[in-house]
Amino acid sequence: MSGAADQPIPVALIGPTASGKSDLALDLAEELGGEIINIDAMQQYRGMDIGTAKIPVDQRRGIVHHQLDVLEVTQTATVAGYQQAAGADVEQLLRAGKTPVIVGGSMMYIQGLLDGWRFPATDPVVRARYEEQLAHLGAGALHRRLAEVDPAAAATILDSDGRRIVRALEVIELTGRPFAASAPTIGRPRWDTRIIALDRETAALDERIRLRTASMFATGFVEEVAALCDQGLRSGKTAAQAIGYAQILAHLDGAYDLAEAQERTFIGTRRYVRRQRSWFRRDHRVRWLDAAAADLTGQALSVLSETAAPGR
Repeated sequence: MSGAADQPIPVALIGPTASGKSDLALDLAEELGGEIINIDAMQQYRGMDIGTAKIPVDQRRGIVHHQLDVLEVTQTATVAGYQQAAGADVEQLLRAGKTPVIVGGSMMYIQGLLDGWRFPATDPVVRARYEEQLAHLGAGALHRRLAEVDPAAAATILDSDGRRIVRALEVIELTGRPFAASAPTIGRPRWDTRIIALDRETAALDERIRLRTASMFATGFVEEVAALCDQGLRSGKTAAQAIGYAQILAHLDGAYDLAEAQERTFIGTRRYVRRQRSWFRRDHRVRWLDAAAADLTGQALSVLSETAAPGR
């Protein structure tokens, strides 16, 4: 699939967690002669493998993956940092005549990369005030406050994601406008990127999430988190709040037993999927495919063979 002068056109493969994006991305990269660019915020972290469902190196079919294992757990993942790094990866691949296959489900990262979402500058005093409130009141209380001033923002941010809640409240205070007002207008995507989203019937996807969560806990997830604690996980503002990691940290602290940590991870993932669906369904450029289809790769290639770029 190529654009003007046979320059490749990037493909973004998005959709809810556990829908099957990674396998299709590998197929598309093979078919299109491309390389994969991760757009899952938590897969940027070294050592966060089991809990993020990161594809092991020996299962990547020799395909180069970008934006995996680029951060330490003590570092803060940001949309701005990702925009710069991943944007450079896309440009480099295009110059080399290779198709960038962008895959993941981090909502603001996707819009940041493809639509140039630029957030207002931070104010250290305002940020510190909300971070102090987070420490004393907890993420749940701040999320309720966010729901009062900006219900739309609260609907897209997990009530356990303290860092993003603080940032949303900060942006609202600094701009006097809803958090989403800083988002760009959805139009022609950068590089004319073709956007495909996968989904499954809700009950089927819920079962996949439950089985995947159980498999993670059975294959060393707790041990992974414990090892990351030695590398400073608890001090990380982003990594320590990841779904599953936060629940296991609470388990290690004695807040609840392992079975409850697993159940809370499942519930948190399922809630996150609902937010992903709501966010992605608003994007008119997306071509949705049923991840359970028999010839999924063929269907995706058919979509990509169409000549008109979305958003034109």
